[in-house]
Amino acid sequence: MKSWLWKGTLAAAIALPVLSGVAGAADLGCSTATLKGEYAFAVTAYTPPGLPNGPPQVVAGIEVFDGKGRFTQRDYIGDSLRTMGQTDFAPQGQENGTYTVNPDCTGSMVINLNVPVPSGSTGVIQTVFVISDGGRHVHDVVAEFVPPGFTEPQPTQTSGATLTLVSRGGPFR
Repeated sequence: MKSWLWKGTLAAAIALPVLSGVAGAADLGCSTATLKGEYAFAVTAYTPPGLPNGPPQVVAGIEVFDGKGRFTQRDYIGDSLRTMGQTDFAPQGQENGTYTVNPDCTGSMVINLNVPVPSGSTGVIQTVFVISDGGRHVHDVVAEFVPPGFTEPQPTQTSGATLTLVSRGGPFR
């Protein structure tokens, strides 16, 4: 009886970590649906377009992902060293875009800033990202930036933004 109990306990001790590892590996996969809800973020741009040696620019905002490859964003550019003219968050619905998520939890996003300008781009930011913690965090960097009013991508160096899930509920107001 003792031998049987000992062997059963040993088998369970070996099988349990293996089985939980298999379950954990299955949880690592991501899809477009992984990003759903409101995510807060902050970014620091160290080399703003046109001012490669200028002071940093900081941004805080929220992105709302629909779980189907589209999102909206509202952000505020905080800048006490230069006058940007922005006094509040971007108007609701102005900034929007699309995103894709790969099974390995990497992905990319195109943010359309839609800033009214007389000519040139209305502003497009392309980012690449990694999803962690089951979709609760997204770490991204800017891959290409065409500022409002420009026609070509401009050099920029940004700190990685970390998007943190705030709510899976209704949209940010």
